[in-house]
Order: sequence, then structure tokens, then C-alpha cells
Amino acid sequence: MAARRHVLKMRYCMRPGEDVVTRPLGVVVTGGTAGLGLAMARMFLLAGDRVVICGRGHNRLEAALGQLRIEAPGGELYGMACDVSAPGEAQAFVSYAVSKLGVIDRWINNAGTAGRLKRPLWELTPDDIDETCRTNLCGTMMLCAEVVRAMLRQPFEGSGPSFHIFNMGFSALGVRSSPTAAPHRASKRAVALSTGFLDAELKKAGVRAIGVHELSPGLVLTDLLLKDAGIRERALFNAAAETPETVAATLVPRIRTVSGSGGLLRYQPVILMVARIIASKFGYRKGRFFDG
Repeated sequence: MAARRHVLKMRYCMRPGEDVVTRPLGVVVTGGTAGLGLAMARMFLLAGDRVVICGRGHNRLEAALGQLRIEAPGGELYGMACDVSAPGEAQAFVSYAVSKLGVIDRWINNAGTAGRLKRPLWELTPDDIDETCRTNLCGTMMLCAEVVRAMLRQPFEGSGPSFHIFNMGFSALGVRSSPTAAPHRASKRAVALSTGFLDAELKKAGVRAIGVHELSPGLVLTDLLLKDAGIRERALFNAAAETPETVAATLVPRIRTVSGSGGLLRYQPVILMVARIIASKFGYRKGRFFDG
């Protein structure tokens, strides 16, 4: 299947009933050099927030910082090269974010990998399995631990959470519907479970300042999703995937106005995604991103 050019005009939208956040927030987006992370960083900057991003490669990080400074001129933006699966680097990145923002209002654990190949487990290399699980699960958990420690030191007044952490995991349905390899699906399901565990631990400890949430963007058309994807997978993407810009335009306003803890912020209802997949059997969204 050949890719078709798909251009989306950037927009910032609020859902009915949501409160507009008037003050700039201190926001951190891991994996913010490409895909959904880059799109969310852009939307936060356009909303007037102060943003810190990280990426694994220095050159890619510098390219992303340059692009964001052009697209959101005047925005307060910082970046650091960081491999979130390395304990020392994860700790250093949290310290870096605190030094730049002072107060972290929103932390989004977006960094992750789908693995190098979409193959059965026995056809994957040990390095591929290890990298996928360490990045997705260990990286998220290490960052959560460091971020909670940092947020506990921040001044807090109020009865509900002021500081929020978002993790991208898989629901039980997401595990079954994902076309990716077992290490990706297993580690992302574990991320969702660990998010619930952390929320329960904070509540048990009487911590009111910090909210923890699961963030579900659905299928986002990124290089990670397309890697090693075949014809059947790309037909699925035509029906159910969305561009990073489209997803960010919906999720960022909801992240900015979130309240409470333990919730799930989903880009779209599961039933809608399922309906689109079923409708695609009859030609719905055929050739949307990829031709036949």
C-alpha cells in the first residue's frame, strides 16, 4: 500500500463544559520529539504552557526543538536527550524538568516503543524483547517514582489533586485489538495496571496533591505504528487510526482541565472505533491514508 499525503490544519478545541485554564502550566512530555508526543508539546505551547520534552537521540531532539520554536514562537520550551529505560537518565531528566519549570503541573509518560518487528514472540530477538519491555514498563514506573517524589516537594493547597501524571497503557480490549507483537502488548497492559496500583498507593498514603490517570490515544498514525506493518494492518489504520495532530487537539484540552485521580482519558469511545472497523469491511474510509 502506498501512503497518501494527509494534511491537517492545527486547531485547539475545548469540549462543552470544560473549564478554560487561564494560567500557564508546567508540562513535561516524554518522547516529545516525534509523533503524538511532538503534537501534544505543540498544543501545550500554543495554549501558553511552559513545556519540557525529552527524546532518546540528541540530533532528533534538536530538530524537534527547532520545529516547535518555529510553530509556537515565543513559547517557553526546553529539552534534554534521555533514554527513559536507563535509571540514571530517568532520574536526571526529572531533576532537569524541575530545574526548568519549578513546579510540574502535568507529566505525560508518552515515551515508548512498539518493538522492531510485528512478529510472533519466537521470531523476535532477545534485544528487541528487552528494549520494548524496559522502555514501556520499567521506564514508565521509574519516571512515576521520581515524579511523585518531585511533586511531593511542591507547594500544595486545596482538597483535590493539583498535579497530574498520565501513563499510556492498554485496556483489555486494546491488548486484543492491537496488531503489535506480544512484548508491546504485554508491557502496555502492565503500564495500565501499574497506573492503577500507583493511584491506590497514593490514596492509601493520604496524598491529595497528585492525580494519576491512564491516557488512551487509540491508534495514532506514527512511525512506530507503521514499522513492519503489512497490508492488513494498514487497512486497519485507514479505518481506525488518526493523525497525531487530530488526537492531540482533543486530548490536550482535557489534560489541561483534568480533575480527580484514577480516571481514564480516552481519545474516542471504544464502540466508535469498533464501528469504524466493521464499516471498513463495506468500504468506509477506504484509501484514507493508504491506497488499495
